[in-house]
Amino acid sequence: MREIKVMNRKIGANHKPFIIAEMSGNHNQSLKRALEIVDIAAKSGAHALKIQTYTADTMTLNIENHDFQINDENSLWNGQNLYQLYQQAYTPWEWHKPIFKRARELGMIPFSTPFDETAVDFLEELDVPLYKIASFENTDLPLVKKVASTGKPMIISTGMATVAEIDETVRTAREAGCQDLILLKCTSTYPATAENTNISTIPHMRDLFNVQVGLSDHTMGTGVAVASVALGATVIEKHFTLSREEGGVDAAFSMEPSEMEALVQETKRAWEALGNITYGPTEQERASLKFRRSIYVTKDIKAGEMFTKENIKVIRPGYGLAPKYYEQILQTEAKKDFKVGEPLSFSQML
Repeated sequence: MREIKVMNRKIGANHKPFIIAEMSGNHNQSLKRALEIVDIAAKSGAHALKIQTYTADTMTLNIENHDFQINDENSLWNGQNLYQLYQQAYTPWEWHKPIFKRARELGMIPFSTPFDETAVDFLEELDVPLYKIASFENTDLPLVKKVASTGKPMIISTGMATVAEIDETVRTAREAGCQDLILLKCTSTYPATAENTNISTIPHMRDLFNVQVGLSDHTMGTGVAVASVALGATVIEKHFTLSREEGGVDAAFSMEPSEMEALVQETKRAWEALGNITYGPTEQERASLKFRRSIYVTKDIKAGEMFTKENIKVIRPGYGLAPKYYEQILQTEAKKDFKVGEPLSFSQML
């Protein structure tokens, strides 16, 4: 699988999972808070900081009718008007430069999700190193083509997309010039439940499209993300906030700093644990072989006496003959004297 390099970081199966902290609208329309989110995300160990580039006018129309109203009892935003929601959630374009600057200074990779072609042009002026296509835009092929034409690596969330739709999106991106592509398994509910995440799709998607696959995770906690790494995920994206209690459009399903720290640590452990297919003792285990069981003398034995269950036993440690020889040795004659606590060996049996 093709390894991808973004700035000074490599993404791929041979590298620890690439962790993305998604700010989204959790800045609550405060640049000060946005910069604080960058600071804390970096301190928590996230490798990248992602924002979203749009305005309410590039997302929808300022119309008050049923089509432009969220009517879903299970939605965090039920009852809200789309235009007003995006006005509340968008990141002002003049904030992008200071946010990206702060992230770079702290060693993170800053990038964004553009939602229309003007956003791509704007982000190109800021020289972003990669792009994200959101789940709701993964069928917007003109946008996919525009982003792919930059030649930058692309991350595409696959929420709601059928195999045919993903195939069409991947083909469009590749034909338009994208050589470095990562797909994210995503469940487009907010929050998502573990039962509805279906991360078994990750290795299937990887093999089907011959690309790296990660997880855009809207579940609570770290369990789903850690499990996805065990299935081959190379990228984990999580929404991030300073505090869920302080509110924000995405705060309810966003990670807090201590949780992000745990995510970074536990996904790294999961990746390290994958290792290689191996049997037998590892180098680190060899010292423990002595704690296996083996055959020892439990009573003094004179030459010519028989080995019996009363004078030999399978016990720890493992310096004697392996337990599989126990029944074979029973009722054979001792060729020499043995002292209690002495391990048996083939050289002694001859």
